[in-house]
Amino acid sequence: MGKNYKILNNVQLTDDSLVEDYCIIGAPPRGYKDGDLETVIGANACIRSHTVIYAGNKIGSNFQTGNKVNIRELNEIGDDVSIGTLSVIEHHVVIGNRVRIHSQAFVPEFSILEDGISLGPHVVLTNTRYPFSPEAKRSMKGPIIKKGAKIGANATILPGVVIGENALVGAGSVVVHDVPGGAVVVGNPAKIIKYISDLPY
Repeated sequence: MGKNYKILNNVQLTDDSLVEDYCIIGAPPRGYKDGDLETVIGANACIRSHTVIYAGNKIGSNFQTGNKVNIRELNEIGDDVSIGTLSVIEHHVVIGNRVRIHSQAFVPEFSILEDGISLGPHVVLTNTRYPFSPEAKRSMKGPIIKKGAKIGANATILPGVVIGENALVGAGSVVVHDVPGGAVVVGNPAKIIKYISDLPY
């Protein structure tokens, strides 16, 4: 482990984990004190420099981050998850096993990322349809990315949109409606152009 990191109270982290310099693990969110929320990180983690992981996260084994990742409180994260440099995971997010989140992605509150999905660099998920509405906070709904789906670089997924199993969202697309399983969508707004079964590989 590095020398200049901070691990707060009520954090479970195994000895085989690597924590680089300037990380903070178990930071209490607003309204909580140090140690109020248990933070669990499974075996063989690799947490790179300047990463901040708030308290109350439950994270599986073989977890790794790039530099300067920010993970807010009270998330459930499975095994073999990788979160790239400068990405942000907000609170109350569910992430399955074998998920790859590339650099500078944004995953807001109440998003669900099922097993084996991939978010490309600069992907933005959103969860608030009317940001300045008085009901904005009570009506938040993050996207649901189903098993095996892949989201290309710079794509934007609107609140509550469901991306079906093994679907492919092309780079730069803006997805405003649900995408059926196995579909390939591109454009703004994203439209189906073919299905995975049509691809030559």
